[in-house]
Amino acid sequence: MAPDKGLPAEQRSDLSSIKKWWRTLGGDGFAVLPPPTRSRYTQSDGHEDAAEMFATRSLPTSTSFAYWHWQSHSAFDRSGGLDRELYVHWGGDHATVAAGLGDGPNGYRVIDNGPQGAFGLDKVTEKDADGLPDPEDTAGVRQFLARLGTPRTRTARAVEHDPLTAAEERWLHDRLRDPAELSGAAGFVTALESRQALTPEETSRLLPAWREEYAGRLTEWPAWAALLDALLRHDHEEAWDTAACLGPQASDSLGAAPSPRALDVLRGWSLAGHRAPIRAWLHVHRAVREPDPVRSAAVLAAELTAHDAPDASLNSLFAALSAAITRDWRAARPAADHSAAQAFAALTAVRLATDDDLPRPLRVAAARRADDQVAHVREQAAQHPGGTDAEVLAAADRYEAARDDLLAGTGPDLTGYEGGLGDIYHRYRTPTPADVQWLRDRVTDPSTGVQGIAFCLELLLAHGEAGEAELEALLPRWKKELTKQYRTTYTEWRHPLVTLTCLAQDLGHPAAEAMLAWWAKPKPLWKTPVRLLTHLGAPDEAKAAELWDFVVSGEDDNGQLMTWVLLRARLDGTHPLLVAERLIGQRGVREYVLHRVLIGVADPAQPLWHYAVDPRSHSWLRRAQEVADDPRLTDAARAIGLKTAREHYAFRYPDQVRPALTDEQLAAAHAWAEARADRTAAD
Repeated sequence: MAPDKGLPAEQRSDLSSIKKWWRTLGGDGFAVLPPPTRSRYTQSDGHEDAAEMFATRSLPTSTSFAYWHWQSHSAFDRSGGLDRELYVHWGGDHATVAAGLGDGPNGYRVIDNGPQGAFGLDKVTEKDADGLPDPEDTAGVRQFLARLGTPRTRTARAVEHDPLTAAEERWLHDRLRDPAELSGAAGFVTALESRQALTPEETSRLLPAWREEYAGRLTEWPAWAALLDALLRHDHEEAWDTAACLGPQASDSLGAAPSPRALDVLRGWSLAGHRAPIRAWLHVHRAVREPDPVRSAAVLAAELTAHDAPDASLNSLFAALSAAITRDWRAARPAADHSAAQAFAALTAVRLATDDDLPRPLRVAAARRADDQVAHVREQAAQHPGGTDAEVLAAADRYEAARDDLLAGTGPDLTGYEGGLGDIYHRYRTPTPADVQWLRDRVTDPSTGVQGIAFCLELLLAHGEAGEAELEALLPRWKKELTKQYRTTYTEWRHPLVTLTCLAQDLGHPAAEAMLAWWAKPKPLWKTPVRLLTHLGAPDEAKAAELWDFVVSGEDDNGQLMTWVLLRARLDGTHPLLVAERLIGQRGVREYVLHRVLIGVADPAQPLWHYAVDPRSHSWLRRAQEVADDPRLTDAARAIGLKTAREHYAFRYPDQVRPALTDEQLAAAHAWAEARADRTAAD
């Protein structure tokens, strides 16, 4: 019997009350999924569960639905109390879902965040005449602080909050008069200092408490940055010792309080190889030494180069320079919208790539950024403020004349956000000899990290360019570095040890035996879901059979079906598309996984390993279009390609495609879809 069952409403946990209400929902084209388990971790998992529920209950696929997943479920504490707003995700028609959810259970309220957002579910709380919660009402205080923390405006230049009323400010200061628990005071500190209202007395009293309670882990206190801002703002004598303890994580606070001392500290961190301080370093250098952004950046670049800084630091400096120039431009044009600022930033990259006032490393960084932007600059020449059409087109001409020289032997930043690497994956579908050499150099470079190895080795192996040199370079590193967990669920490439094991098997290298023995061990646990992906190396019928047993078992797919399709294609000497299409409608093969695999293997020389179709990706759109138009395929397979292409963001949210589509590319996509308007997409 559930602990809360039979208790009066006021004694039930929040989770129990919400579940009781949840079970009453449904009907009129609307259904709810049961509360989640750990297997429903993402929104994609929720949509997959909905598809299975529709099939089990014989519901129309057009049924609208609502659910929450395991990440949302963390809004509940261990006792079932609601610690924060519960996000309720949905699919289908927004109005139908809103009507189906209604106002929420007694004591709670449903928050409609519109067709592009999740619904929220939170407690109903009481407020006094000034709109203030009872300090003892945990939910009311949380909601109040959340409201104060929501910016009035957020721009590239600043985040602005609504001013506090006298009653609100007094209420917040009252909470800090004698903070019994520092963690509980964090929200009050942040709300006050975001309006520069934390007093010197409060700052002095909070500092020793913070240092004592969070010794050795200062940044674990949620309000640490706000308190450091206040220390610097009040010229507190211990501000600099505190910043030194925090290290480069304090860079933003130092950047917001420019001084010669801040400049020295930021310079030291930057020259030590840290990337985080570089933006603040440029900002403070401009404030203290040289206001012109280009001349200031040139000075910093010379210092970085003299100290053998990695390319990543120079890339960060270019990003800071571009942001600074764009920020200055926007400050002079407060009415300019986001699109105009993006256009100016694109033109800035094109111009800086050939600016002789910048050292070559910064021009190379600019050229890499401009490579995605020059077509946009040409298209929008007449719309760029700050220059005539002829001047803008001349800047584009200069860039294109210098591009090959600047970009020769270069590549993307392998240490940054992995989504950025996914955005440019399509560029490597037909790698040039220079691309192949760069990829090889990165794999054999001992300084390349796990993410970089994963990206580069996958591309080399997929294109048949990986060999014994790459394997030998990585053998000294595989046991110590490549056996660590590295999530690749949301990437186009596999775990680097999966790829390396496949390469070793294909080459018949003696190291393959040791690698396979490691994969066969039960620990570490992270490798279990991806072990079978190593079967793509030196494929045989036994490996194919083991993979197939997994595919039809109903276990979570982490690339096993794609591995089987590619393996089967190698064994049969056929195109993997023809292998995949034979599985359409086959019992035991989950439809949504097969559809993703069908698109992902469209080009076997560069399969896409992402766990689902990425609707923002150039690669996935192009593959879906190719499947839709492939005359070798059945109508059912081509319909899957057509449906996938039509659901791409190029047709729904084109501003979210990365890199951004040019007008010409967008027009071509729409023309392609219109030419196939008479074809019926698969349901």
